[in-house]
Amino acid sequence: MSIISKDIKKAISLLSADKLVAIPTETVYGLAGNIYSKKAINLIFETKKRPFFNPLIVHIPSPDALKNIVSYVPEKAKLLADAFWPGSMTLVLKKQSTIPDLITAGKDTVAVRIPNHPVTLELLKQLPFPLAAPSANPFGSISPTKPEHVERYFKNNIEQVLDGGACTNGIESTIVGFENNEPIIYRLGALALEDIEAVVGKVTIKNKKEVSPDAPGMLERHYAPLTKTFLTDDVSEEIKKHRGKRIGILTFKKDLKNDSVTTQIILSKKGNLQEAASKLYESMHDLDHQNLDVIIAEKFPGFGLGKSINDRLKRATYSS
Repeated sequence: MSIISKDIKKAISLLSADKLVAIPTETVYGLAGNIYSKKAINLIFETKKRPFFNPLIVHIPSPDALKNIVSYVPEKAKLLADAFWPGSMTLVLKKQSTIPDLITAGKDTVAVRIPNHPVTLELLKQLPFPLAAPSANPFGSISPTKPEHVERYFKNNIEQVLDGGACTNGIESTIVGFENNEPIIYRLGALALEDIEAVVGKVTIKNKKEVSPDAPGMLERHYAPLTKTFLTDDVSEEIKKHRGKRIGILTFKKDLKNDSVTTQIILSKKGNLQEAASKLYESMHDLDHQNLDVIIAEKFPGFGLGKSINDRLKRATYSS
């Protein structure tokens, strides 16, 4: 029997009983639990097989709820929150002492956002507690952008995937932290760097940290298919290295029409980066379930969401 359902009352009941529910957001599906329940938070780490040194993101329903989560909001954080919440931006700010260390990997900062999805906003408004919700996938594997992806991963581990349809943005939120009150990007994501800089000026990127990461998504290898995947500037040349194998290719807008290729997915024939981002993980899931020997992904233009897509592809692949 399917665990996918639109029943918000059931989700409230499960979450209130310290259980996990997969929830939809505009970025990816999250594996959610009550932030104040040690049992639920431990269950998130256990179910995902996620290391405890990797902090979680807290999801709240409104800017009003922020005061219960964080102790200080820099001026530039206020500008960003006004500009982009609800939306695909997570802020890392000084936490209130009531936020469990388990959520923050022992740090004095907490990652927080207001997701832009009607179903989850309604759920958050009805709950008396915020939700921690990392992506609803086993640690390191491709993030889920459809309820079916989550069900495939966790049908024996959780009781409900709250159905909110396909995620419109398709890659995780952009994470912004603050050092000396100045914004730092810890993870490139569904909100383009250029959009952030239009609000607060030049921003530093510091998005790799293997030991004690400041935010999720900073580890070198992540978001990866089980099929060996390569990232390249020249797909045709890369194909030559894998002759005789079952090859899947993932391109931005080019149709390669190469006889050596078993299957090709074009992310946006119109060359639209937003469309490409929204289809990225779904396409990686599709290719990963076609019994291929290799997946070859094309490197994207190095601006706007192309930067974020390249970041995900680099972490998912063996070469770049």
